[in-house]
Amino acid sequence: MEKKRSYNEGCPVSHALDLVGERWALLVVRELLLGPKRFRDLRDGLCGASSNILTMRLRDLEEIGVVRKYRAGAPVSGPVYELTDWGRSLEPVLFALGNWAVSSPFWDRHAPSTVDSLLLSLRSQAMFVFAAGAPVSGTCDMRVDDDHYILRFGDAGLDITRAVAYEPDATVQLDAATLKVLITGDETLDDAIDAGRVSLRGDERLIRSLIK
Repeated sequence: MEKKRSYNEGCPVSHALDLVGERWALLVVRELLLGPKRFRDLRDGLCGASSNILTMRLRDLEEIGVVRKYRAGAPVSGPVYELTDWGRSLEPVLFALGNWAVSSPFWDRHAPSTVDSLLLSLRSQAMFVFAAGAPVSGTCDMRVDDDHYILRFGDAGLDITRAVAYEPDATVQLDAATLKVLITGDETLDDAIDAGRVSLRGDERLIRSLIK
């Protein structure tokens, strides 16, 4: 593998930055943690990255074995990107960075967020909820705008996958803007339901264990 720039150090931290320290690289990883995406979906999520930059980051991540590209069948019927097992092992690194950054005095929690980043934030919050012994288990189908996500609650915590859940214990439908204000705590779940911006059916305990 030929890298354009390197810290030229034997330190594992500097080597990690050689691999994934380029601008947008870790955000590409973040956007793929919940499942594969097409190029245009990545571009729409990472709207600050030009198509050329995104293409370069994806190529770099493929070369080092963090991302792989393959052709999916119907209904996608085209090339998609997904994390390799090694790429997925970056997940705790991203969670640790996020947990560290929330203490920053410069963090603007009202700045725009992608749906995937919001759901990963919800999953991070769930770690504390389950550590406190929240007795919930089951499957929820969450629809955010036009995308579906499966939320699986269990003893190991909360797992989120970009897919449609069949025969879930609960369903919730909302838009990205509503999801953000619920996660930040700027609005309560009951207020959003009363305003008609959240539709919640089935076992409400699943969502209410995370969003108040």
